[in-house]
Amino acid sequence: MYRQNPYTKIKENAINTATPEDLTLMLYDGALKFANRAAIAIEKKNYTDANMYIQKTKDIIREFQITLNMDYEISTQLYEAYEYMHYRLTQANIKKDLEILNEVIDHIRLFRDTWKEAMKIARASR
Repeated sequence: MYRQNPYTKIKENAINTATPEDLTLMLYDGALKFANRAAIAIEKKNYTDANMYIQKTKDIIREFQITLNMDYEISTQLYEAYEYMHYRLTQANIKKDLEILNEVIDHIRLFRDTWKEAMKIARASR
């Protein structure tokens, strides 16, 4: 008989009850997690796993791009930044280049930390 991991249910509940802001933070965290796992895989020369994790990271970055509200001026700049990260992830994957991947990890971390700070400010002003 199959028994579901209790942590899976907790994770599902967290996602189902999260605000859009929290979901965005979760996506940034997921992108960082996958990119870091890709870096470890490249270090271990496990290129199959590296490819899988880079693709997952790219999927999240693309999701950020396609869900941007282009009614705001900053959205164009964000779109271009996400496009750059997506391109660099492709280059990192083709070359299995840890330096390129670490560059993208730094960008994702900056975006995540900025988003987290913006959430704090928005919540404090309510």
